[in-house]
Amino acid sequence: MDFHLTEEQEAIREEVRRFAENEIAPVASEYDEEEKYPHDIMQKAAKMGLTGAHFPVEYGGVGYSSLENALVTEELFAVDPGIGLCITSAGFGAEAIINFGTEDQKERFLPPIVEGESVMGAAISEPQAGSDVTSVRTQAEKDGDEWVLNGNKMWITNGTVGDYFVVMCQTDPDADDRYSGFSQIVVESDRDGFSADKITGKMGIRASDTAELILDDVRVPEENLIGTEGMGFLQLMQFFDETRTAVAAQGVGIAKGACERALEYAKEREQFGRSISDFQAIQHKLAEMHTATEAARQLTYKSAWSVDNDEGQLTALASMAKEFASDVATDVADEAVQIHGGAGFVNDHDVERLYRDSKITQIYEGTTEIQKTIIARELLGKGF
Repeated sequence: MDFHLTEEQEAIREEVRRFAENEIAPVASEYDEEEKYPHDIMQKAAKMGLTGAHFPVEYGGVGYSSLENALVTEELFAVDPGIGLCITSAGFGAEAIINFGTEDQKERFLPPIVEGESVMGAAISEPQAGSDVTSVRTQAEKDGDEWVLNGNKMWITNGTVGDYFVVMCQTDPDADDRYSGFSQIVVESDRDGFSADKITGKMGIRASDTAELILDDVRVPEENLIGTEGMGFLQLMQFFDETRTAVAAQGVGIAKGACERALEYAKEREQFGRSISDFQAIQHKLAEMHTATEAARQLTYKSAWSVDNDEGQLTALASMAKEFASDVATDVADEAVQIHGGAGFVNDHDVERLYRDSKITQIYEGTTEIQKTIIARELLGKGF
C-alpha cells in the first residue's frame, strides 16, 4: 500500500490551493453575504481547467482521476465551500453523459463546460421526493420524435445559471417494478416551458445557485435520452457512488480549513497572559480535530481510488466516506468556532461561514441517515 501522492498530484494540490487563496479568499465573504454566483471567478477557473477537471481529455477535460478530483475539491472547500461548490459543480450531472451518453451528447454538452461557456446541473429531487428517488413524479412522454416533460424539481444546484440539466423522470409509470420505469433526459434551459426560481435565504453555500425548476410541456428531441430508456435509476445509483465520494472530499476540505484557522487563532489569541494554545483543553481540541480530519481524508481517498478501480465495495465505501466526512466537517467546524469564542460567532472570521457551510454535506446527495441505511444493506447483501 502506497499512501504517498505522486509529484503530479502534489502539484495539483498546490496549484489549486494557490488559485483559491489568490482568487477566492479575498471575495468569499462578499459572495456569501450577497448570495451571488461568481461568474468572473468561474471564467478564471475554466482557464485553469477546473470546471471540467475530471472530464475525458478527448472532450477538452484534464482527465483527472477521481482521487485527483478529490484533491481539487478538498483544496477549494478548505478556502471557501460556496465558491468551491460553484466550480466543482459546473459539470454536475455530466457523469451520466460520460458513462452512458452517445458520442453526439458528449461532443455537444461536455466541451462548453470545460471552456467556461456553459454550466449544467442534475435535476433529481422534487418537493415530495428527496431521499426516495423512486417517488419522482416528473414525467416524460414520447410524442413522435420528441420527449414532452412535465414536473417540478426542487433544490437544484445551478438552477438559474445552468444551460442544461440531466433530468430524472418517469418514462414508464406502469413498469413491472419500482426501479425500471425511470430514465434520464437532457433538458436545455432555453426550451419553451422551462422556468427556474432562485432559492434564497440558505444557511450556507450561499454563493452556489439553488433553484426550483418547473417543466411545463417542455419538448426535447429523442436523442436527448441518456443511454437506454428505463435504466435511469441504475444510472443514478452509479452517479451517486461518484458524487458521494465528491461530497466526502468537500467535508474533508471544510474540516481542513477549520483546522487551519483554529490552529492559527489558537497560537495568536492570548488569555491570562499567554497563548490559548498553551492550555491543555485547547490542545486536546486541536488534536482531536486534526485526527478526525485525517481519518476522513484516508477513507475519502480510498473511496475515490475505488471509483477508478472498479472496487467491489465502492457503494459501501462511498456512503461510509460521505457519512463520516460530513460528520467530521460539522464537528470540526463546530470546535473551530468554539476555539474562536465570541469572535467565531460573527462573520469577521471564516470559521463562522465554514460552520454554516458544513451542514449541507450531511444533507445533499443523500442524508446521513440514508448513508447508514445503504451501508447496512450492503453489509447484509440486500442491495437497494
